[in-house]
Amino acid sequence: MVAYFQLQPPETELQQLAEEYWEKSGEKEHELEKAAFDAGEAIRKGDYTLANLEAIVRWKSERAVHYLIGNSSEKIRRVLSVAASPESSTEAAVNALLELHGVDLPVASAILAAIYPERYTVLDFRVLEALGHARHDVRFYEEYLAFCKRLAESNIVKPQSELPAPTPLRTLDRALWEWTRSHIG
Repeated sequence: MVAYFQLQPPETELQQLAEEYWEKSGEKEHELEKAAFDAGEAIRKGDYTLANLEAIVRWKSERAVHYLIGNSSEKIRRVLSVAASPESSTEAAVNALLELHGVDLPVASAILAAIYPERYTVLDFRVLEALGHARHDVRFYEEYLAFCKRLAESNIVKPQSELPAPTPLRTLDRALWEWTRSHIG
């Protein structure tokens, strides 16, 4: 079965929605996002630590952070090395991250987006609502990611160069999230 996505907000509003997302977010959210993408960069460079993993998970889901201590340092290193490997497929990277206690598919997608913001985006219920969908599994994430990449590559949004992870994918994620917040609540 192939997932079907239908963009709810008009394409012409996406860039403005991404700007509104950042403007409406508080200082704490700004700091959490910056810390997450700094940690993702550190992981990309081989720093496979609980501290880096925690910074990303805290950004995506504060309530999931305490579960991370149930993972050994060795397991974290092993899983993050797979997730950060440029050779890993999306399926391999996601499945490795799902081995961690406290990591579900949305959190795994956030970890991948923080490590490779040009390659991955976050699977979030608000964003899925903006795309008229709500199903979650690895295949679904791959289809969602491909859809978002096509949108981002169509140049309907531009990187927000002054913000963390200045990529079209991250700009699109902010726009879709903001659309849902302002239209659905």
